[in-house]
Amino acid sequence: MPLTNSTVSDSSSACDRSDLLFKPGLNVDLKILENIPLAPLTTLGVGGAARYFVKANTEAEVESAIGFATANSLPLFVLGGGSNVLIADTGFKGLVLQIGIKGRREIDTEDSGMVCVEAAAGEDWDETVAWCVERDLAGIECLSGIPGLVGGTPVQNVGAYGQEVSETIREVRCFDRRAHSFVTLSNADCEFSYRKSIFNSTDRDRYVVLGVVFELKRSGEPQIVYRDLVEYFAGTSPSIADTREAVLSIRRAKSMVIDADDPNCKSAGSFFKNPTIEKARFDNLAIDFPGIPNFDAGDLVKIPAAWLIENAGFTKGYSLGNAGISSRHTLALINRGGASAGEILVLKEKIRDAVAKKFGIDLIPEPVFVGF
Repeated sequence: MPLTNSTVSDSSSACDRSDLLFKPGLNVDLKILENIPLAPLTTLGVGGAARYFVKANTEAEVESAIGFATANSLPLFVLGGGSNVLIADTGFKGLVLQIGIKGRREIDTEDSGMVCVEAAAGEDWDETVAWCVERDLAGIECLSGIPGLVGGTPVQNVGAYGQEVSETIREVRCFDRRAHSFVTLSNADCEFSYRKSIFNSTDRDRYVVLGVVFELKRSGEPQIVYRDLVEYFAGTSPSIADTREAVLSIRRAKSMVIDADDPNCKSAGSFFKNPTIEKARFDNLAIDFPGIPNFDAGDLVKIPAAWLIENAGFTKGYSLGNAGISSRHTLALINRGGASAGEILVLKEKIRDAVAKKFGIDLIPEPVFVGF
């Protein structure tokens, strides 16, 4: 199907083309850019270009961009902060939609001790955490330093250091691509579990997140349950501001805070999820590998993926061509400089094969794979 109300050249250069306009019944003039390099928009810094690209700064522009993709039978990928994606070397042949909607505000609740914070999907996540901590609102302080945008947090049910966003998310505003309408989903509607939601599982590609409402506690106590934090504070009673600084300090020591001067920072964060297995299976595994670390996960047992990787023969700083493992954090696969997506994939498979061979456990990658 030809591009509606648009003229697109085959030029390979990135450009801002004012003639590429699409108006699907909305009072929106939408600029469709072509051949935009995606590597600079990701924390890994690898991958090819988007055939078409739009940054939507309003909900109307989001709807218009989705209309453009639908009318022209183009695959659509929604890009946030680029912190949890691996882009193929060949790029993406459809439309990449980046959400740039901004805004944050407090909303009073009937419970005087609780405050709702509404944040638009295009807001920086760590800046949002800092904004809440400055207002003495507890509930997301342990999620400090995580790169990316607010809109990506419910998709992966982002979690770290003993907290997950599902614990505080009250509702998520979305555009429903199937019904072509704006909807608000409750926490229960999102069906959150470990690093999972309907957005990346049962209803993958259906919803585009536009904003999130978090329910936080005014002057609440920080959540100090993760071992690193327990050891850091050694029995003292920190504030949520203290907790945020501690988390940032711990993450910096692992090169898990974006720092242009740190060669370990060209990563997608933790590349593998911590696997969970049945207790009976774990008991058998513990016979062969005494002392294997583990955490209770309800009816399952969670095993640190970093331990599995290290004990399968991959040390911090391991390299394979231009790809490698962070010298500070075994879970982070990094672009050592000039890496291709193909090199990252080869390293990923080498690690998965070794862990599966030694422990019989399949490591599941966390990043979204785009264009493969």
